[in-house]
Amino acid sequence: MLLNPFYPFTFLKITSLKGTIVFLLILLIKSNLLRLKGGLIGGLFALILISGIFASSTIALGSLIYAYRLKKSNIDDNKMQDLETVDV
Repeated sequence: MLLNPFYPFTFLKITSLKGTIVFLLILLIKSNLLRLKGGLIGGLFALILISGIFASSTIALGSLIYAYRLKKSNIDDNKMQDLETVDV
């Protein structure tokens, strides 16, 4: 079998191609992990915002119901208000 005089160059080409493939694979994995992390953080932030909107609207609705019931009970109990002056 004859030795190929260009064998070292072929070896260097194959080795550099393998190194490039490994480097690109590492960059691809890093990109996917960053995208996953960003999606998780964004989803968590959206969940916090939605729960805050839900909580504030629930509190506002509860205060409106409370005010309505309080006003209704005051109208039923005190049909006529006695206003008095305060002497100091």
